[in-house]
Amino acid sequence: MMKLASRLPPICLVLFAAACAPAPEGGDGADTGAAAGAQADAAAPAAAGAADASAGEASQAGYFEWPEYRANLAAQRYSPLAQIDRDNVGDLRVAWRWYAGNYGPRPEQRNQTTPLMVNGVLYATVGTTRNVVAIDPAMGETLWVWRPDEGERYENAPRRSSGRGLSYWSDGQGAERLIVVTPGFNLVALDPGTGRQVPGFGENGMVDMFVGLRGEINEQSSIGNTSPAIVVGDTIVIGPAHAVGMRPPSRANLKGDVRGFDVRTGQLLWTFRTIPEPGEPGYETWLEGSAEYTGNAGVWAPMAADEELGLVYLPTEIPTGDMYGGHRPGDNLYANSLVAVDARTGEVAWHYQLIHHDIWDWDNPTAPILMDITVDGEDIRAVAQITKQAWVYTFDRETGEPVWPIEERVVGPSDVPGERTALTQPFPTKPPPFDRQGFSEDDLIDFTPDLRAEALAGMEQFRMGPIYTPPSLANAPDGTRGTLMLPSATGGANWEGGAYDPETGILYVGSYTNAWVMAIQSEPDFSDMRYIQGGGGELPWLEGLPLVKPPWGRITAIDMNRGELLWQVPNGPTPDDVANNPALAGLDIPPTGSPTRPPTLVTQTLLFSAPGWGAQPLFRAHDKATGDVLAEIDLPGAVGGLPMTYMIDGRQFIVMSVAGERGAEFVALALPE
Repeated sequence: MMKLASRLPPICLVLFAAACAPAPEGGDGADTGAAAGAQADAAAPAAAGAADASAGEASQAGYFEWPEYRANLAAQRYSPLAQIDRDNVGDLRVAWRWYAGNYGPRPEQRNQTTPLMVNGVLYATVGTTRNVVAIDPAMGETLWVWRPDEGERYENAPRRSSGRGLSYWSDGQGAERLIVVTPGFNLVALDPGTGRQVPGFGENGMVDMFVGLRGEINEQSSIGNTSPAIVVGDTIVIGPAHAVGMRPPSRANLKGDVRGFDVRTGQLLWTFRTIPEPGEPGYETWLEGSAEYTGNAGVWAPMAADEELGLVYLPTEIPTGDMYGGHRPGDNLYANSLVAVDARTGEVAWHYQLIHHDIWDWDNPTAPILMDITVDGEDIRAVAQITKQAWVYTFDRETGEPVWPIEERVVGPSDVPGERTALTQPFPTKPPPFDRQGFSEDDLIDFTPDLRAEALAGMEQFRMGPIYTPPSLANAPDGTRGTLMLPSATGGANWEGGAYDPETGILYVGSYTNAWVMAIQSEPDFSDMRYIQGGGGELPWLEGLPLVKPPWGRITAIDMNRGELLWQVPNGPTPDDVANNPALAGLDIPPTGSPTRPPTLVTQTLLFSAPGWGAQPLFRAHDKATGDVLAEIDLPGAVGGLPMTYMIDGRQFIVMSVAGERGAEFVALALPE
């Protein structure tokens, strides 16, 4: 819930002398990291759609950065570094560990942050209050810490966490910024060299993001942020995240507008209204005046950009009410869309709605990935949107034309009172789905006849059907207690996204196969919505085993030049609790993978993955061509964020967040010196 509170100015705690003093006027860090900056000239940030330097150049320089949340503005999660290869990857060892348990009011077990490495310094967000830290990337030593203090505004924030990271900007002539959005929805610019708030940006380095919101700020409304802003040219582009919308207390909420700010001054430059106002394109898709009060439809996922085209690609989310849309009839533009906007003006260049009138919480969870592909002999500058429903929608990133046909197909209606589902939904014809879609008896566990029979009995209380089968009442007239959903509301894929190799044109996606019950009921004492999530039947576990047959987690390689799946592998072997289950005694169980979403990272030499949050504390190296596991490296905890890689002083490191005994920590892997 969100209520307006007086803003308390963030304070900073910095681990060297005088750092908390105000930065001098004009002190944008122009003299910060001069030696490292000279090295960085050998490895400029990546341009959209391609790697920025060869591995040979990186090795010669002895230095290579990770300057964006997903490596580059194209969101590819690719590095040309090749020091770690198939011959030595098994020798990786923990080089240093950095503990985050002491940051924030309580230890944060899971940190989803991906650090940046810029000008010889590692930057990350840590703790539920979203502190910003600077770390020596070679030794793991803390250089400085900035801590926001937002008081009641933090206490009422819907997303109290370290978030997924921060952003960096430089004009190439000495001025630079670190950009972070706090849990309390303040936009802050920091000097990367000192951690001081930058004077001249907003008010003492901070812009109040509550100013200019559409909708009423009250005890029922919510807005905040989780994913980092993206900086394109001199514009900071920020999308909001709201409270989870399965059980909203009201059909009304703050609108999830995307806004652009001047990176030097913090001045608001433009607002893209994701829910249009009267007279604007798309308003006609909100029937019965529902655009007036409906909220959400923001961009909680990361974004991508093409600086040459001057476009930012926005993966928008569902409007208010994740499983019931009766209060917002119509297709609901620009929700559940991929929208390309001009980075300077916010004007829409093109859009494509991936789900009409979403009632499955299948909002766009990942950063769109920019890629240059060749399809049937034609070179295409493409953008690919990975989705929870296990498709990769692929478009010409300049025009918005689908690379392969997307067909509008008739889908089933809802019998929930007041619900008006869309008659059709867009079905991509290529690439094929990378995970299972819809639910039928074929998806049930079948290790033994007894387990199969138990599974069939367990699903009798539920409805099932193909993808886009709508949610149903928790106590429906036909006696059912909800609809079985596959993929679940969290995927398929989610914010971990995928990794794209620009040298081969192969996209690697981690996903998981996890059934979920879509059931809604009326709770007038809690919400003014007619129906919200709840009350459904309990998903059965069969002798401690999932209802659906494995694999329960997988990695898929997709040839984006041909729109075809190359290979799929489970995200690991069969867990011990499954292999040793008495119900499976005497059976040879093939690898099932873990019911988790594996994050991915691709380099010139290897594909890296981890089993995902809640699974084994391991880091894996794969053959990119086959998915075969080449090495497994033990970690002190399960991976909570996305791995990244860089080179410093001629040594390649891989850093990721893991669960630690005292809370989350960063672990750096490297070859022995």
